[in-house]
Amino acid sequence: MWGRNRLQLASEAEGLQTLRHAPLELEQAVAVAGGILGGILFFVLIGITAYLLWRKFCCFLSYKKFISPVKTTNKNGLFQDQSTSEIQPKITRSRSIPFIIPPTLQGRDWINLTNEEHIQDDRDPYMIPQSGPRSSFHSLAGAYVVGTINPELYKFPEDRSETDFPEGNIGRLWFSIEYEQESERLLVSLIKVRKLQPPADSCSPFVKIYLLPDERSYLQSKTKRKTLNPQFDENFVFQVSSRMLLQRTLKFLVYHVDKQKKHHLLGQVIFPLKNETLTDDNKVVIWRDLEKENLEPPSEYGDVQFSLSYNDYLGRLTVVVLRARGLKLQEESHAVSVYIKVSLMNHNKFIKSKKTAAVLGSPNPVYNETFSFKADQTELDTASLSLSVLQTTKGEKTHLLGRVVVGPFMYTRGKELEHWNEMISKPKELVKRWHTLCHSM
Repeated sequence: MWGRNRLQLASEAEGLQTLRHAPLELEQAVAVAGGILGGILFFVLIGITAYLLWRKFCCFLSYKKFISPVKTTNKNGLFQDQSTSEIQPKITRSRSIPFIIPPTLQGRDWINLTNEEHIQDDRDPYMIPQSGPRSSFHSLAGAYVVGTINPELYKFPEDRSETDFPEGNIGRLWFSIEYEQESERLLVSLIKVRKLQPPADSCSPFVKIYLLPDERSYLQSKTKRKTLNPQFDENFVFQVSSRMLLQRTLKFLVYHVDKQKKHHLLGQVIFPLKNETLTDDNKVVIWRDLEKENLEPPSEYGDVQFSLSYNDYLGRLTVVVLRARGLKLQEESHAVSVYIKVSLMNHNKFIKSKKTAAVLGSPNPVYNETFSFKADQTELDTASLSLSVLQTTKGEKTHLLGRVVVGPFMYTRGKELEHWNEMISKPKELVKRWHTLCHSM
């Protein structure tokens, strides 16, 4: 019995010892689990931090490429390369600019936005202006590049009107026009003339302005002393109804005054108004090269001026009807209208014809209209062009005022043949000539 009690006491002692060591093992297990979990979280945080730093670094590189080569230079916001002074013959392609979407715009439907809707809230930190330079990390965090923009496509064409003058140029004139509908006034601003070619070393130019077909009255500018590049900046007003406006033509005559007070014509500009859209809020600035006036007296039935051009690649014959002068109208009246019919012939057979708009009551009408005809290169030896000047009056039949034919040796001689041959020898160039009208059909 005493032995059994000893065994029972021993077992109870072992049980108490086991219970005493159990909390220690539990604490060790919890500590191990906590360490493993903490290590996993630590490595996850390191991975997330490394990813964010890598992403910001990539954005920084792309943004640095975006801002480093360009800068704004004028009010139009044109981009220019800062490194243009460095010669890089191997690089011929223009640099592209990345188009970057801010993170707050990701996933937005831009198509349905209207002008009244705000893309971002005013409280959005991306919309708050900040003074001073901003870091690339702050401005591009979370943004992504969706494409690139070629800045060359958005540059305004360089104005070379004061630097590029063709060979044989005798001057260039700048002016602007505007029409007031309510007061029916045509406002003409004479701006400047450049590169005049006077007969003497010195030049004192002035300009006369006509509104054709009225050639009896004109407006005159001030005379600019001793200059080949006069700056006028003068305004002139012509009273003309809106109904007749498109039938009118501006004519600028540039003169030089010599020491004996004699006037010498340096050149002229003819500008029809029929192709212009003139409104109160549409001030059109235009430049034109001066042309020498044909000082020869008109022929018996008048003269016509036109240009010819042939495109051998397209097989296209182009005629630009410019103007006529010295026409012998059957009746001097504003009811009389004059137009020119251009006909393409082949072996004296009619192929096709086109006609200009009618100009009212002028023996010196201006047209400036272009017509094109299909003509194969093999047909140029048998084809010809006929230009007929016709007059119509209300209630009466059409009268022929004159006619001219240009073409190959088969049909023409003299100036008409020379004009045709020069057109063929200078493909894709406009060849301009005056021609004498004949009354025979």
